[in-house]
Amino acid sequence: MDFPKFLLGDNTDYPTAIFVVHTEFPRFIINLENDEVEWLEEFDQHDEKELENETENLIKEASEFYDREIARYEED
Repeated sequence: MDFPKFLLGDNTDYPTAIFVVHTEFPRFIINLENDEVEWLEEFDQHDEKELENETENLIKEASEFYDREIARYEED
C-alpha cells in the first residue's frame, strides 16, 4: 500500500495537539502544538549527522503540509 508523504493525526486524549506523520525515511511524528518530534527509526552515528541536516527541512515541510490541508478544509 502506498501512503502519502504526510498524514494528519488526531486523538481526543490530546485535544490541543496537532500531529503530522512523516511516512518516508526518516519516519517521524511531530506534534505541531509544541514541535516535539518522535522518531520511528533507529539511527547510527552516521545517520544522526545526516538527520541533523535534514530535520529542519522536514519539520518545515510538515508545517507547510498542515497549513495547506487546513486551507483546503476552509475552501470547502
